[in-house]
Amino acid sequence: MAQHSTTKKHLSIVKIGGNIIENEAELTNFLTLFSQMKGPKILVHGGGKKANQVLKKMGLTPKMIDGRRITDADSLDIAIMVYGGLTNKKIVAQLQSLRCNALGMSGADANSIQAHKRPVKEIDYGFAGDITGISAQNIGAILSIGLTPIFCALTHDQKGQLLNTNADTIASEIAIGMSTNFETTLFYCFELNGVLHNFEDKNSVIPRIDSESYSNLISEGVIADGMLPKMHNCFHALKHGVKEVRIGHLGLFDEKNTNYTTLVL
Repeated sequence: MAQHSTTKKHLSIVKIGGNIIENEAELTNFLTLFSQMKGPKILVHGGGKKANQVLKKMGLTPKMIDGRRITDADSLDIAIMVYGGLTNKKIVAQLQSLRCNALGMSGADANSIQAHKRPVKEIDYGFAGDITGISAQNIGAILSIGLTPIFCALTHDQKGQLLNTNADTIASEIAIGMSTNFETTLFYCFELNGVLHNFEDKNSVIPRIDSESYSNLISEGVIADGMLPKMHNCFHALKHGVKEVRIGHLGLFDEKNTNYTTLVL
């Protein structure tokens, strides 16, 4: 009787940082490299800086506590406009020009990412969403017809309410959800070359971090502040089926380049 191969197809999930989105030349370079990636792929983006600019133009003040956005009703409307509209469609149009058949999506589209409104504890984050599920079958169906999903940082509660959700978390949860059917690699692409040992030295990239060295780097204060939640998402993904996580700049997508950080368990 013939043996059926159990080898999973490889899937790349890439999250792009806000500083690259805001830099037109960097964004063009990134999208060119992304369009050239082989095999099925998914892109996740935010757009917080542009959302803040639009809020201020409308006479509203962005609300942040400890680096986390408070999403009131006005801020949510702006997030939907900027993330799901302006930023998402510009990226999709650029990818189409690069012969990458991109499909702009929020978590509500094809019921792909379900979430619930974050419960109020010490802080009321407003319309912030915590992810409860990924529709791997629906996302897989989109990939199977040769489309490349481009997810903005919006999810939904299946009751008609859109929710603002951290893009790093969306990328991590999509990678976990898709790992049942794919061998998944998660890429976090931002303005730095990787996780730095010394933030003042942009070339002090730590090439490899495992669970043990991760704990040590936190204890030493090397991994701190805004990098902490990003790293938490990375190791959460690795512990739940994701094969590998890479963090770095555009060199992430060059097989000859080794100047980035690889995370493994």
